[in-house]
Amino acid sequence: MVDRVLMAYVVMGICVMGLLWFIKQRTQRNRAEAAEANKPAVAGDDELGGAAKDPGQFEEPDDDALDEMEDILRTAAEAQGLEYEGD
Repeated sequence: MVDRVLMAYVVMGICVMGLLWFIKQRTQRNRAEAAEANKPAVAGDDELGGAAKDPGQFEEPDDDALDEMEDILRTAAEAQGLEYEGD
């Protein structure tokens, strides 16, 4: 007859084989999901949603934006040793 120790080893061996198979399946699935999630984007495949709420707001600058641009141009001209002639 088969003694109990040998039977326990057989059962444990089957359990170990099952666990190894399960771990292998999970690893392969995780790798496939990671590869799919991290693949490079191809132009045209990605969809960008949303739009500007008021796209016309950028067509005409306001006075604050014009003053800031004048300051930027003056600073850039001075950095190059030029004299800025604004309006």
